[in-house]
Amino acid sequence: MIFQRALRRELFSTAGAVFTVLFTITITNVLIRILGQAAGGKIAPADVVAMIGFAVLGYMPILLQVTGFISVLWVLARSYQDSEMVVWFSAGQSLTRWIHPVLVFGMPIVILTAVLSFFVTPWSSRQNAEFKERFEKTEDVANIQPGSFHESASVDRIYLVEENPKDPSKLKNVFVNTNQNGKTSVIVSREGAEETDAKGDKYLVLSNGRRYDGVPNQAEFEMMEFEHYKIFMTHQEPSLMATQSPESLPTGVLLANLNPFNLSELLWRIALPVMSFTLLLLAIPLSFVNPRGGKSSNLAFALLLWVTYENLVKIVEEMTKQGRLPFMLAWWPVHAGVLLLVIFLFLWRLKMNSRYHPQAIVGSLKRLFFIRKRSCK
Repeated sequence: MIFQRALRRELFSTAGAVFTVLFTITITNVLIRILGQAAGGKIAPADVVAMIGFAVLGYMPILLQVTGFISVLWVLARSYQDSEMVVWFSAGQSLTRWIHPVLVFGMPIVILTAVLSFFVTPWSSRQNAEFKERFEKTEDVANIQPGSFHESASVDRIYLVEENPKDPSKLKNVFVNTNQNGKTSVIVSREGAEETDAKGDKYLVLSNGRRYDGVPNQAEFEMMEFEHYKIFMTHQEPSLMATQSPESLPTGVLLANLNPFNLSELLWRIALPVMSFTLLLLAIPLSFVNPRGGKSSNLAFALLLWVTYENLVKIVEEMTKQGRLPFMLAWWPVHAGVLLLVIFLFLWRLKMNSRYHPQAIVGSLKRLFFIRKRSCK
């Protein structure tokens, strides 16, 4: 039908605009947070772009879910406000006729949300953990930029080095400031290099330098000259892959080990596509607006309903994680309740739009009485 093609075209154009706005807000917040971590020495500056991509992939299921919900809500609310729905109902068409084109528009969103939830988001979480692990293992010398101060991950040591043009593997004019137990140690040397022993411990080996030890705001200090000096850097920790969080585990691993933490994560992954589907249906009866009023109050109420829906899912997920609620009793009641709400709203709107509704009958009688009264005069 022409109306279905026009509706899908409008839905897709609105969804593109809504997704662009939501994506811009999300990536801006992620960019600020990731840049703050890079400036604080928690991640490598070279990994900023990749970390932003992984973080955005984690938000994509929610973005798609909200995009589909708002798009359907906005388009149908415009139809009410422009009195197109009045013509639709006057032609004897039902509100349920909107379900098919809305689902044709929304099912790709539901399927993409499911793929992201079950496969892509855990992968991005694993990559995020691997990048952080790689940065922690290469602390601290490999991440020092020549000519600038660098703070260690433990925030108790500051480095300043110069690049050696003859041998890039060695550092030149090294400055190290360490604060431990209320004492300050300043170490300066002409050369330095990184060394790893058989246990995997990393050391910064300095040559031909001095060490100054003292307490801040006190005149007494100790000075020591050395030819070779080792500074302990990091210890080779076990791989983070052995202790992954449930958010980063593949779905197959979650199913193979059904402990409360894995069950709660599996519950959330199932909930995301189911929520996308139910919200698409919920937006159809929820989109009613008075043509003489605005759409802002209706949209605010719909968003409040979405937040309540998501919080209920989170509460059930937390109860499953604590072992207070079995998985088979946790994954469906909230969604079933929302589906019942959808059915109730559809029945209510169909009753309101029916020509046999009491308000419609009273209005018809008033108009009929007014016409007869005029004819009698």
